[in-house]
Amino acid sequence: MERSARIKRETFETKIDLSLNLDGAGKSETNTGIGFFDHMLAHISKQGFLDLKVESKGDLNVDCHHLIEDVGIVFGKCVAKALGDKKGIKRYGQAILPMDDVLVICAIDFSGRAYLNFDVKFTVEKIGEMDTEMIEEFFRAVAENCKMNLHIKVLDGKNNHHIAEAIFKAFGRAIDMAKSYDERIVGVLSTKGMLEV
Repeated sequence: MERSARIKRETFETKIDLSLNLDGAGKSETNTGIGFFDHMLAHISKQGFLDLKVESKGDLNVDCHHLIEDVGIVFGKCVAKALGDKKGIKRYGQAILPMDDVLVICAIDFSGRAYLNFDVKFTVEKIGEMDTEMIEEFFRAVAENCKMNLHIKVLDGKNNHHIAEAIFKAFGRAIDMAKSYDERIVGVLSTKGMLEV
């Protein structure tokens, strides 16, 4: 059964139309109006082997905050919807990812409980047209709306582009692991018998 979802969200600030297939081939088609953000979303798709399509418009004349946060909200909700009852999935996923000077750890748990630990320091305010502080806000929106436990830690590195790219790649790889099935799992991987609060 294909695990896919599509959600549209419209506010006075943004208009988001996002669809994803968790069992895809890593194809992405994103149009957020923020080139670097599109580049990062493509890394999640490619490394996570999920097909992702994003059409969005927002008040970029103000700044990029509302649009990036709202894409995170909708992405998180879509992942949760596509996962469904979470039966048979590994639940946990992690990646240690090197990219030139950078080394990043990302670990997730589709626990049904939202938590973000983001241990990252950038030394520039922007990469392209994307505010670096919005990277944390994106992942916070994803974690809260997917109800996932998410830890991201940069162990080493100086180049801000590499740091950001390694984070998004590691996140994609962690999702790929956590969403995958294990035939040994009966029901959900929890002594509670459920993966929700």
